[in-house]
Amino acid sequence: MPLLLISYFIIGLVVGSFLNVCIYRIPEGRSIISPPSSCGTCGHVLGPLDMIPVLSYIFLGGKCRYFGTAYSPRYALVELLTGCLFVLCGLQYLPGIALFLVFAFVASLVVITFVDFDHQIILDQVLIFMLVCGIGYVAIYSKDYWGALYGMLISGGLMLLIYFVSRGGMGEGDVKLSFVLGVWLGWKAVLVCLLLAFVMGGVIGTLLLATGIKGRKDPIPFGPYLCLGAYIALLYSPYIIFYYWHFFI
Repeated sequence: MPLLLISYFIIGLVVGSFLNVCIYRIPEGRSIISPPSSCGTCGHVLGPLDMIPVLSYIFLGGKCRYFGTAYSPRYALVELLTGCLFVLCGLQYLPGIALFLVFAFVASLVVITFVDFDHQIILDQVLIFMLVCGIGYVAIYSKDYWGALYGMLISGGLMLLIYFVSRGGMGEGDVKLSFVLGVWLGWKAVLVCLLLAFVMGGVIGTLLLATGIKGRKDPIPFGPYLCLGAYIALLYSPYIIFYYWHFFI
């Protein structure tokens, strides 16, 4: 088991490196395949030693090997985060197609989170990919077709209602993301996801306003909270529902 989890962590690091490319290029309408990765400052094409997940950042001191300019530690953070998220998934799922699809789901959540932070948009390309993987997940693993349908209608419908009531205060991308999350999570887990997202979004949003980091007119993306809520709900919603039911109901 430890060796398996280590392999999941390494896979996550490698996938995270690719996700950095997706996060940077897709919003700009650029190909994620070509041209090869290059330094954002000097334009030098990166070699294999420059692209070892996390380790390259550490050994190079967070600087370009060719130009000496510092680059953002977020690249290493995304890689490390993806590795850790994959390990937690590996603790809940047996090796197989279902776990592979879950990895794809988690990778999509990571891309959506950071792109939404940067650009306040949720990419349709990523949502379509996530939806296709979600349909496969339901067909191969959960078999809960009605739960997926109800989850999609409940979460998407609720967010669509909020979108109209708030007159655009909720983004269209958040609504579309909620529909897709409903397919993945089913109606019970997606309710946990939404509850967590609203609580976390409310608390963190209040702190950002109170500390002056964000102003009242500054946009605060909601997609990252939906993604975090979805990840927690996917892995732990049965435990959350059980303890909530027994201790608070």
